[in-house]
Amino acid sequence: MTTTDLLANLNPQQQRAVTTVTGPVLVLAGPGSGKTRVLTHRIAYLIDEVGVDPLQILAVTFTNKAAREMRERLMALLGEAIAHDLTVGTFHSICARWLRRDIVHLGRERDFVIYDTDDQERLLKRVLRELNLNEKQHLPRAILSAISHAKNELVDPEEFARHARTYFDEIVARCYARYQALLYESNALDFDDLLGETVRLFSNYPAVLAEYHQRYRFLLVDEYQDTNRAQYLLVRALAERDRNLFVVGDEAQSIYAWRGADIRNILQFEHDYPDATVIMLEQNYRSTQAILDAAQALINASPQRKYAKRLWTTNGTGDQVVLYEAANDEDEAAFAVSEIMRLIAEGTARPGDCAIMYRMNAQSRLVEEALIQSHLPYQVIGGVRFYERKEVKDVLAYLRLVANPYDSVSLQRVINWPGRGIGERTVNELLVWATRLGVPLYQALSELADETTEYPFAARARNALLDFYRLIGEFHSLRQRMPLGELIDYLLMRIEAQATLYQEYEAEEAEDRWRNVQELRNAAINYANLPIEHQLAAFLEDIALVADTDTLDRNNDVVTCITLHQAKGLEFPYVFVLGVEEGLLPHSRSTNDRNQLEEERRLLYVGMTRAQRRLYLSYAAQRAMFGRVTVCSRSRFLADIPPTSLKLLRRRGYRAVTVSQTTMFNQRMLTPDHHDKRTTPLPLPRQAAFVPGQRVYHATFGEGIVVSSRLIEGDEEVTVRFADRERRLLASFARLQPLTDG
Repeated sequence: MTTTDLLANLNPQQQRAVTTVTGPVLVLAGPGSGKTRVLTHRIAYLIDEVGVDPLQILAVTFTNKAAREMRERLMALLGEAIAHDLTVGTFHSICARWLRRDIVHLGRERDFVIYDTDDQERLLKRVLRELNLNEKQHLPRAILSAISHAKNELVDPEEFARHARTYFDEIVARCYARYQALLYESNALDFDDLLGETVRLFSNYPAVLAEYHQRYRFLLVDEYQDTNRAQYLLVRALAERDRNLFVVGDEAQSIYAWRGADIRNILQFEHDYPDATVIMLEQNYRSTQAILDAAQALINASPQRKYAKRLWTTNGTGDQVVLYEAANDEDEAAFAVSEIMRLIAEGTARPGDCAIMYRMNAQSRLVEEALIQSHLPYQVIGGVRFYERKEVKDVLAYLRLVANPYDSVSLQRVINWPGRGIGERTVNELLVWATRLGVPLYQALSELADETTEYPFAARARNALLDFYRLIGEFHSLRQRMPLGELIDYLLMRIEAQATLYQEYEAEEAEDRWRNVQELRNAAINYANLPIEHQLAAFLEDIALVADTDTLDRNNDVVTCITLHQAKGLEFPYVFVLGVEEGLLPHSRSTNDRNQLEEERRLLYVGMTRAQRRLYLSYAAQRAMFGRVTVCSRSRFLADIPPTSLKLLRRRGYRAVTVSQTTMFNQRMLTPDHHDKRTTPLPLPRQAAFVPGQRVYHATFGEGIVVSSRLIEGDEEVTVRFADRERRLLASFARLQPLTDG
């Protein structure tokens, strides 16, 4: 491809970013400004025009989705052979790859396993039991969050203990030390270790770092505003020799401080690299100018803004941003769903064009109910992922033991699945015994094979443990001799997985779970081209690094329900952002901290800039939260958007759809090209008779105030607060009488 071809479809600022070859470069890319195009065209330019060896280029992203998209574009630009020589991936996947090669310098084994969040929680619960700490008083997730924060800051257990100031810190310090010891014993790393151990490798072994300097002369980093301290130090170490560091980011989209991201990394780039070239990408290819103006007004009001960007587009002005004031959270959900149905009925949109976004996962419940009642197909991102389903996790635990028998979390998970007579008491005795011996669980099991060993188990329990030990040993011996697909087939046959599922569940559910296990087996096909000895490790590593949004299927014609954090990097023609109110956005936890408050502003900005054609914002006058109905007020952020940029709608007790809309919607959904051909027409809705705040009378319970009302199955369910308590009543049976003042 010629230089002219490479630069043909780029605007002047994009061209400048692509052709600035050497030295540190900071590209400040507004949302929808084509940063992926810039990254991929720059790589192609380095190879085709500058003559850089593709083996010497490293491109780092934050999500598997972004890495996959980048690889696909590079294959189209450069061809598969050249693109294959590039190193493209997430921080975690690339660090895992490097540690497979060089972790031996740190005294660790290359066949380590990677613990996901569920594995970490199981391990920490074991730590709490060993330390005689009640997990109801000392929440595992809170402790793990503190440990993760420490690891992101590269604070080891000893340093953490030295600086512990509170009782909670002291508890974390004790747990952190034992948690790390058990990880080491299991030859396991958690996600934070992948980064931290790589930093430690480069810091302690300059000769190893020098090899990577020799290998990678050009470094490109996407989403630089999301880097934490460990990632910042990794990038700095890799770039310190040649200094050909090209970072792309946007401080206005920094929304991950809660997981360690430090906005200072991008704000101080020019301080770290005084000779840096700074380039702004301000032309937006995604949204209409009306959407951009509203979003720009919001972000311009931030006192933390350093780089002033003026986003502009040639997409036209477009429709005003709609701001809907809902009577309550049910009304809010009904409005979003009704508007989607109206767009579909008009032929303006398909379900897959629409996304409903919210600050907290809990907000999805009412949205799902409204979608179900309206017969709209949808997907919720962030639910139970495929690889987190029990039957899949169980089979994966066996495979992880095949790769590494010392993985104590996996061993505990399947030591009695399928059932083999090893009860909870026996497992606890095994844990205590292994701790007393100072050895991993698998090694403790091996001690049982020695007849001279004194052990605390009855003969029956000992035999069951030995049978399990021999089974794992059998599997482990096959790992480098049997292709992955055959190995999984053999394992499933030996543990009688299918029969076990049919014993544990009803036929239909068992069939679904067995289908999931078979789907896991199907995934092994993708690794058949690797050498047999590498297939299992690659398979397990890829699965461990899968993220929530990697499961998002944009090919399905369904409405997407997603949190604002998960929506980063995505775009949809029609976007509904729910709950733009005090306590939700900004979240109540952020209102006393300026930095957290401004991150909430950036989160709303990210949500708004996902929209391509039309954007809807909404807030509710009342919302059910934490088991009670509360009065809400609109978000302070809305005051920063000029009234001229918003089209305000106020409707109390929103009616979901009209009869004519239902007919049109059914016609649209039944067209031959629709993915989900439906044969059942939508039920005709009726208007609610009661609204929140209304005074009513019941013959038995007396006077009350309506808290909420919703239409269900041809009736109206009314929640009323009476003198003694709240009650849910069906209007057709309760015979509620509306009351008027006076």
